[in-house]
Amino acid sequence: MIGNFFRSGKLYTQEPIRVNDHDFVSNSDGKVAPHGLYDIYRNIGYVTLTTSHDTSEFAVNSIRNWWLNMGQIEYPNAKELFITADGGGSNGYRVRLWKTELQRLANDLNLIIHVSHFPPGTSKWNKIEHRMFSFISQNWRGKPLIDHVTIVSLISNTKTKDGLEIKAVLDENIYEKGRKVSDEELAAVSIFKYKFHGEWNYKITKHN
Repeated sequence: MIGNFFRSGKLYTQEPIRVNDHDFVSNSDGKVAPHGLYDIYRNIGYVTLTTSHDTSEFAVNSIRNWWLNMGQIEYPNAKELFITADGGGSNGYRVRLWKTELQRLANDLNLIIHVSHFPPGTSKWNKIEHRMFSFISQNWRGKPLIDHVTIVSLISNTKTKDGLEIKAVLDENIYEKGRKVSDEELAAVSIFKYKFHGEWNYKITKHN
């Protein structure tokens, strides 16, 4: 939640910071939900924050924004994209909207998109958790998240001795919850499932 609320952790300051000791929703200025991408090879992160709902449409749009603003610059000759994702949430392997939105992304960017989901209960092994989000949590501990600018700034200023850099952006688009995907729409996805746990490992290609 956004607001002048207490956050656990030690923070060294010249003057004490006065905060609310209860984080009541009625006292907040709204919420933000993050979706992060982490480039393992270059040790660069990209975090998109939504003021709306954390949906599959938002998750895929954050991938699109990463590609347009960073990915295609770093990898101008790339024809394929490999994504490792958690097993649940807005990018879960069972979520129909995740797959149909990935199909739209493959069409728009003319890329083959490979996806490997972490099996249920194993998302802690996703490198984005301990190479990026853990350091974001350390960087903003004890600091009230009073507004969007503060949150974006704290994330963007997160760095490590190993050279981690993160770009954070605010997505103010409205994402509706509960969007339904019909059997026909799902069947139209050009998906190829690999032999080893095809429900978790697959690729989506552009429509001809």
